[in-house]
Amino acid sequence: MLAQAFSVEHLDTPTGRILVVTDDDDRLRALDWADHGRRLYQLLQRQYGANTIRLRAASRASAASRALRAYFDGDTGCLASLPVATNGTGFQHMVWDALRQIPPGQTVSYGALAARIGRPTAMRAVGLANGANPVSIVVPCHRVIGADGALTGFGGGLERKRWLLAHEGAAWAMPAQAAMEFPSSSKR
Repeated sequence: MLAQAFSVEHLDTPTGRILVVTDDDDRLRALDWADHGRRLYQLLQRQYGANTIRLRAASRASAASRALRAYFDGDTGCLASLPVATNGTGFQHMVWDALRQIPPGQTVSYGALAARIGRPTAMRAVGLANGANPVSIVVPCHRVIGADGALTGFGGGLERKRWLLAHEGAAWAMPAQAAMEFPSSSKR
């Protein structure tokens, strides 16, 4: 199998430094926080095959990094049409497509998401597909919460999920005592 070369950018955000991985067609392939860089590389290896990925520093700002900057600057709807290219199963793509239909500021439960894709009993499978999402924020897996309104797992951590939902003005109410700030060293 031929090696694929992807470009990597480092983007400082209010939630910490993000790694943005794009291809030569400027499509987003993967995204994760720098403190999870090893996980990002392992994900790419699983998706595209061991020893088939070559990462290089980006020579220019990608559409993805520009859109993410706009998102963190307050344009929470700007990611909806950003091109992504991810490997995954047909079911995972069905879930990821449904995630992109959840508008900023709204949340859904795993059960509601399963119902939206016509698989109302597939809540666990939806949760697994949600967790396998390689481009969080852009495919907004953070907008999925528990049926009781509780925050549930998020690869970037619950603090980041809470921040993203608050940033988007989600109807999910963040208790005042749960509000958080990230260390000033991780801010832009």
